[in-house]
Amino acid sequence: MKASDYLVEYLIKKGITDVFGYPGGMVTHLMDSFSKYSKQIESHVTYHEQGASFAACGYAQATGKMGVAYATSGPGATNLITGICNAYFDSIPALFITGQVNTFESKDNLNVRQRGFQETDIVSMVSSVTKYAIRITDAQDLKFYLDYAFYMAQEGRKGPVLLDIPMNVFRAEVNPDEMRGYAEEINDTYKEYLTEKEEDILRQALISAKRPVLLLGQGIKSAGVIELARQMVEELKIPSVSTMLSIDVIGSEWNFGFIGAYGERTANFIVAKSDLLITIGARLDVRQVGARRENFAPGAKLIRIDIDAGELEYRVQQEEIGIVADAGAALRSLQQIAKQQELNYENWVSTCCFIQKKLQGIDKRIPNELIERLGNIIPDEVVITTDVGQNQVWVAQSLRTKRNQKVLFSGGHGAMGYSLPAAIGCACGSGQTVYSFNGDGGVQMNIQELQTIARDRLPIKIVILNNYALGMIRHFQEMYFQDNYTQTVADGGYTVPDFEKLAHAYGIDYKKIRDVSDIKAEIFEGNEPAIIEVMINEKTYVFPKLEFGKPNQDQEPLLDRELYSSLMEL
Repeated sequence: MKASDYLVEYLIKKGITDVFGYPGGMVTHLMDSFSKYSKQIESHVTYHEQGASFAACGYAQATGKMGVAYATSGPGATNLITGICNAYFDSIPALFITGQVNTFESKDNLNVRQRGFQETDIVSMVSSVTKYAIRITDAQDLKFYLDYAFYMAQEGRKGPVLLDIPMNVFRAEVNPDEMRGYAEEINDTYKEYLTEKEEDILRQALISAKRPVLLLGQGIKSAGVIELARQMVEELKIPSVSTMLSIDVIGSEWNFGFIGAYGERTANFIVAKSDLLITIGARLDVRQVGARRENFAPGAKLIRIDIDAGELEYRVQQEEIGIVADAGAALRSLQQIAKQQELNYENWVSTCCFIQKKLQGIDKRIPNELIERLGNIIPDEVVITTDVGQNQVWVAQSLRTKRNQKVLFSGGHGAMGYSLPAAIGCACGSGQTVYSFNGDGGVQMNIQELQTIARDRLPIKIVILNNYALGMIRHFQEMYFQDNYTQTVADGGYTVPDFEKLAHAYGIDYKKIRDVSDIKAEIFEGNEPAIIEVMINEKTYVFPKLEFGKPNQDQEPLLDRELYSSLMEL
């Protein structure tokens, strides 16, 4: 059979139902093969390769399967790189397939910049942002490299892989019975429970602690153990906080919000006052702990659990304890400790609730109120995507997630233009209505994908929060550049289109929200795509916001000093 046919059959056997890409000369054989199997796997044409790469990320995040995107050589391949970076930094398992010039056209060791038309060494370019990348030169090796790529993408800390396939390899004849495969290795980080020693460290720490806190990160979602995390928290009865990317993990009375520079004051105060902090699957980067790492949880014993040993090298405390393990093993061990030990943190929980009550509503502004009202009418069992900028933080702060909702971000890479194409991947993979939150800036980054949504009539509700500005950067300019709003507002050279006319041009239903009173359940009715433009006719800010170098709990605008001191003395 033809190698490209074999590749498509391989994806089908892996349970993949949807892939995303853009046509090009070096992938014509692959395109032709997808058409032969269209009843089993659908190849969705996006209108930019970056859109395809983000759609693959969304598909993986919504389904737990591998996302797949393809592009031709040269500019097609390089246009995938932003999505590849997004998958790498947010631990998303995805396979990127790039076409390449015929092996007999390749420059190989010739000292020329390029030999074949659109020849580009994509493997070298992405080697630092993939778990595995290789150019395949022999079609008979295709099964081995597919096996190994799938293994690497999902082994340990998940991430993207790339296979660069020359055109003559795609069209070559292969005999599947004679193709060698790859036997997966056993990874000892996937333990059912922590070791006896590791579990005892947690047990003794919890017995000694008076003010313990759990910090649950994206690793919980990546490992697919959200329900286990919820059960563990309920049984341990311990205050929990999250990172921004994992706001949808815990939705119970034990959840006190997300931490960090733009996090909720309650969460930051609780961490600052803790005497034990156990983190699971959280990187503890600068946005999470602040520029001065010694200010983070200064009075707490810190135990960090992560599947990636490399993350534990970036220490917060000199005496912190690092445990390399899968999130599931950590949660099961904590659950076991909860059943075996009599642990009572009622006084501490009461203190946390008191802090939450004293700070409730202190940072609520019109955008937060708009998001809260929109969140109230978004049903359960849907996927929500956000873009990057002020809209992202408002969603994280004010969207009270329902039990079966998934909220997806472009976290580590922070790529504007993520929300719209990611929603396409989510809708294709999950079959559910997807709610895509965007700023007026980010939505223009991949606005061409409105045609993908309109063409396939995908059930995506596109919310555009329009403040006619690149609000996050405008705020920086106000703080540090004496209100020189160059390139971020209309007077400075940044403008937005008429989104109503744009919606009509694409044949997508349009609604306008002028104030909170316009938000009613009917704006999201039906399964057809819709654009809901939310007008924000004021300068917008993301508060609370941490000033560089300060401890997390002392965010701007500063709390009344008497209130701040009283909370710190509790």
